[in-house]
Amino acid sequence: MKLFRHGPRGDEKPGVLIQDIHYDVTSLGEDYTNEFIGSGGIKRLEQLLLKDKGKLKAIAPGERLGTPLANPAKIVCVGLNYKDHIRETGFEAAAEPILFLKAISALNGPFDGVTIPKDSLQTDYETELGVVIGKKGTNVTISDAEDYIFGYVLHNDISERAYMKLRGGTWDKGKGCNTFAPVGPYLVTSDEFPATNNLNVWLKLNGELKQNGNTRDFIYPVNELVSYTSEFFGLFPGDIISTGSPSGSGIGCKPPRFLQEGDIIEYGIEGLGSARQQMRAYKEDNNADN
Repeated sequence: MKLFRHGPRGDEKPGVLIQDIHYDVTSLGEDYTNEFIGSGGIKRLEQLLLKDKGKLKAIAPGERLGTPLANPAKIVCVGLNYKDHIRETGFEAAAEPILFLKAISALNGPFDGVTIPKDSLQTDYETELGVVIGKKGTNVTISDAEDYIFGYVLHNDISERAYMKLRGGTWDKGKGCNTFAPVGPYLVTSDEFPATNNLNVWLKLNGELKQNGNTRDFIYPVNELVSYTSEFFGLFPGDIISTGSPSGSGIGCKPPRFLQEGDIIEYGIEGLGSARQQMRAYKEDNNADN
């Protein structure tokens, strides 16, 4: 199934995409939360759809879509998982996968816009395949990893590279700024999702194609990443593992082309839909999404 959440920020309702029509399933009586994923909520949703077949109400055209998962406990990101992206960033290939955590406070809807941080020099985009975990696990074997996957989401690992490289400490400084983790529009359950080893990954900047990659260029495929991540972080329902980005990011342009106020990025992954973000400047306003 393709799950989504719709409505005003902070008051989203669950929905499901059926034959390209967005239907509300508020009658389910629960949101798409970690608890929903971990307690067999998808079975309850399937039962509702069977019972209410033909009675579901389509949502209004243009209604806001929020993050398809309400409350992931953590977003674990994988750095430099495409060979061509390693070359363009100037980093060196690591002996093992690079892992870092992205702040949950960075979570953002698929069309909500991205705030460029105060004094930013190098805000950049990175379209990524996100893996949503379905059950608890630690030290999961590669052969068992697929059993721990609930589904997949589209994620853009927005980054401030000057914060990452020039401000000391870890990459986290440039990865967890507010609005820097747009997720969605859909959470696609694994039974409906194609094999992850041959997916097109793309991004356009102001209409110009910049990223045009494919997951067959992964250094570490999905099952290996799930297994490896579980050695260091306990896996829990609703956790997201973001699997890295192909070449074409702003740092790889010659000269580099970082995001500016008013820029629009449109991006997507085969089977997960597409998203759109407009860049906005930081404002000294406690009520803004800064």
